[in-house]
Amino acid sequence: MTLQLKVPNMACSACGATITEAIKAIDPTAAVQTDPKKKLVNVETQASKVAIKQAITTAGYSVA
Repeated sequence: MTLQLKVPNMACSACGATITEAIKAIDPTAAVQTDPKKKLVNVETQASKVAIKQAITTAGYSVA
């Protein structure tokens, strides 16, 4: 499934890398694209939306 999530407190590419790492920890095969300027995270994953949101939140970011 493809998810597009808004992460308002993602400020830079390092934030994007942290979020990518958090998502890949629960789904190593996930394809993750982060856009700090637009505050968007696109994820192609087999994991549930709830699990992906939880991983981002656990990494210290909010999901709008």
